[in-house]
Amino acid sequence: MATDWLDLHTSPSLPGLFLRAALRRGISGKSLPHRGMRCPVSVDPDNLARYRSLCGFRDDGRLPATYPHLLAFALLMKLLTEPGFPFPLLGLVHLENRIRVIRQLGGLGPFTVSVEATSLTPHDKGAVFSVITRLEDQLGLLWEGDSRLLCRGVRLDGPVVGRSEQPRLPREEIDRWQAPANIGRRYARIASDYNPIHLSALSARLFGFPRAIAHGLWSKARAVAALQDHLPASGYSIEARFQKPVLLPSQVRLLASAVAAQGQFDLLGKDDIAHMAGHWQVI
Repeated sequence: MATDWLDLHTSPSLPGLFLRAALRRGISGKSLPHRGMRCPVSVDPDNLARYRSLCGFRDDGRLPATYPHLLAFALLMKLLTEPGFPFPLLGLVHLENRIRVIRQLGGLGPFTVSVEATSLTPHDKGAVFSVITRLEDQLGLLWEGDSRLLCRGVRLDGPVVGRSEQPRLPREEIDRWQAPANIGRRYARIASDYNPIHLSALSARLFGFPRAIAHGLWSKARAVAALQDHLPASGYSIEARFQKPVLLPSQVRLLASAVAAQGQFDLLGKDDIAHMAGHWQVI
């Protein structure tokens, strides 16, 4: 079925959406609405500079490959808190994230950003779906992201499809960094993602975590920044699977295979606990 697009003149205001997310409880259905949203966006140079600094990206005149997620965040919040959306936003688990950098991400805009939810399938812990995010300029598609989200408590008919594992490549440590206790609050101020599991030990414990955890997209951004010399300027995809959360504070290290058209990486913590695994591919 074709997507019904809602065109907005500007990015939605976040305070009301946060309140709507906080008040929403319960699952109201087992199918996704065929609804997408899009709006014009431009990059705030100061916000971009803070993002580069926090995530470790060089200022090379291009947008960091993970930055379009920030441009789409308010639109994503509106999509997932609409009255017709069947799952409550709080409690969704970000399992995987894949981005495709189709052309070089130059300039500050204006761009058009769009989001839609699709591909709802059974999972052994509930149901998973994709949020597809796209960034376009006057020439067409620049960048695309696919975030796979899990909603526990939903049971769908049909088989659970397992993921295929690629043969492991040799890899070695290429970087390590500290994830300080306040990184969740610092990232939230830049990305506007104020999920309580990232902000403090007290608020994280309300959701079953012993301490605050790092944003998955900060961990991926920090890894992509460390992998910049492994990746071309454009024409590639990079996928990450989020495993054990990074409890704050922590030290983590990044392992990667050799520079090549395709490769693999792992983010490991104390005692080699696996926080994230991923791969890249020239397209």
